[in-house]
Amino acid sequence: MAEIRDPEVKMLAAISAQLSADYAVQGDPWVGSPFAWILSKPSRQKGAIGERLIAGWLAARGFNVTRAGDSDADRCIEGKRTEIKFSTLWAGGSYTFQQFRDQRYDFVICLGISPFDAHCWSLPKTEIMRRWHETKDLSSQHGGAQGADTAWLKVNPAAVQGWLAPFGGGLRAGLGQVSKLTGYTPNLKD
Repeated sequence: MAEIRDPEVKMLAAISAQLSADYAVQGDPWVGSPFAWILSKPSRQKGAIGERLIAGWLAARGFNVTRAGDSDADRCIEGKRTEIKFSTLWAGGSYTFQQFRDQRYDFVICLGISPFDAHCWSLPKTEIMRRWHETKDLSSQHGGAQGADTAWLKVNPAAVQGWLAPFGGGLRAGLGQVSKLTGYTPNLKD
C-alpha cells in the first residue's frame, strides 16, 4: 500500500478523514459491511468478483472448481458447467440477477450479497429456461415481453417467490442445492 510522505498531504488527509463523518450517508446500510467495497466497482467487474467469491467459497468447501474454458459458462464445478450470476442488494430490498441466456451450461448459481448477509440459489438450466419461456417467472431483459435474448430474475430475500424457495435461500441452503446438482458432498466443518 502506498504511504503518504509529504507532511502537508498527511495533514490534509487527516482533515479529510475528520470531515468524512460529516458527509457520510445517514442510514447507509452498507457502512461497516465487509462487502461495501464491491459497490464501487463497475458492473462487469462486480460479475467477476461474484465468480471469484463463488469459486473461493466452493473450493473452501472441497468442491473441484475450474474455469469453463469458453464464454458459455463461468466455471466447472465437479465437472458441471456452471453459470454464475451476482447481485448486491438494491435500494428496494431485492437482488436482480441479469443476463440469463440459453447457452451451454448445466446449472446457474445466483449469489446475492447484502450488507451483512448473503443468499444463494442454484437452479438447473432446464428450470431457468422453463421459468423464462413457459411460466414467465423470469422476465425478458430486453425487448419487453417479446424479448428472447436475455432474462433477469428479481428476488426479495425477505419474500422469496414460492417456486424459487426449494433452490436455496441462505448460503447453507444454496450449498446444499449445489451439492445436489453436482453429486458432491461438501466439507461443512466450520
